[in-house]
Amino acid sequence: MLRILVGLSVALAIAVPAAAGDVTVIHAGKLLDKPGKPPRGPTTIIVRDGKIESVTDGIKSAESGAAVVDLSDRFVLPGLIDSHVHLTSDKAGVEAQLLSVSASIPANAYEAAANARKTLEAGFTTVRNLGDRFGVTLALRDAVAAGKVPGPRIVDAGTSISTTSGHMDPTLGFRPELADAMDVHDNLCDGVESCRRAVRMQVRRGVDVIKIATTGGVNSRIGAGLGRQMFDDEVKALVDTAHLYGKKLAVHAHGADGIAMALRAGADSIEHGTLMTADEARLFVRSGAYYVATLSTVNGYIERLKNNPDAYTPEVKAKIEWRIGITGKSFRLAHDHGVKIAFGTDAGVSMHGRNADEFELMVKHGMTPAEALTAATVSAADLLGLSDQVGTIEPGKRADIVAVAGDPLDDVTVLKSVGFVMKDGKVYKGS
Repeated sequence: MLRILVGLSVALAIAVPAAAGDVTVIHAGKLLDKPGKPPRGPTTIIVRDGKIESVTDGIKSAESGAAVVDLSDRFVLPGLIDSHVHLTSDKAGVEAQLLSVSASIPANAYEAAANARKTLEAGFTTVRNLGDRFGVTLALRDAVAAGKVPGPRIVDAGTSISTTSGHMDPTLGFRPELADAMDVHDNLCDGVESCRRAVRMQVRRGVDVIKIATTGGVNSRIGAGLGRQMFDDEVKALVDTAHLYGKKLAVHAHGADGIAMALRAGADSIEHGTLMTADEARLFVRSGAYYVATLSTVNGYIERLKNNPDAYTPEVKAKIEWRIGITGKSFRLAHDHGVKIAFGTDAGVSMHGRNADEFELMVKHGMTPAEALTAATVSAADLLGLSDQVGTIEPGKRADIVAVAGDPLDDVTVLKSVGFVMKDGKVYKGS
């Protein structure tokens, strides 16, 4: 048999192929195969052709010719899922505004590929990418799926949709005469028919999910606040058209009015939800929608402002300072009301490759470590419509497996140092 020890270098772990029809035997010291349930002790996992074939208690001998991965001193769990990322950049503020007109589309594509690899090596084997202007992550999604480049499995929203002057309006902060050059993908909608068309344009591009904004945004280069910026009939048209085409719909919303409007219209998830009240929490429960809090955005803000106090324009900086102060309040409220919560970071605002920072904040604001892990596996898989493929380590599912030194059920910060990453049966990180 071919033994791959965890201490081997990443390059060697990737270079050694599994033999015997792509069979790998993993010896786990402790296994959280079904987050939300107690972990198992020493366990043997057999991976064949990229999928889990069996999960058996005890350390079992491998069949002749199989590759063996020794994780007998590690805590093993399913590949993690980040439900809210932006792979094309982790720049922000004035710097990001400049790059939006100076960086080429190919440069954006290479940046997305680099960030995808960082994300994968951090233990996140699946992500939902919620918007980029040029659609490069749609191509990256397909390249990763074809095995051409390393990266997490990508569920992609194409270009996000808002109203004119809304959070997704790319012309904000630029001179009016530049508007025609900046607005290149018909993602702005005003009125019912325009909003229906905006969704159909993204469907035509081949997206997996639709992303809209019902309220203003912290990073929007406009002082229009964080309340609702759509009418009820516009939101209803967006939701209904997305569902008509079998696409789930994610909603950027900070203000309570924009959250409630989206939930009443049938949104599948609310992103950020910063000004939620008990009324909106009850609406969440009744509707069955997921909440994706993106708490770790504040880490990105704090770091950038520490490095450069003028990293953001004054109107944006004021909103950022408010966001830092209020972070976690809606999360605790939602958790206390039994709202379904899926893990999501808004990486791109926070830093790629440091997605696991979110775990620490989720626990700080009311979750147990076990609940946070469930949010990043079972719950996120459900939100993304991938429960039959990922989220647990069970026979028939994709072999997305990570391992850490330490017990994340006692200390979630150990997830910031994932030492082993397997996706679809291939080892991408082995030390």
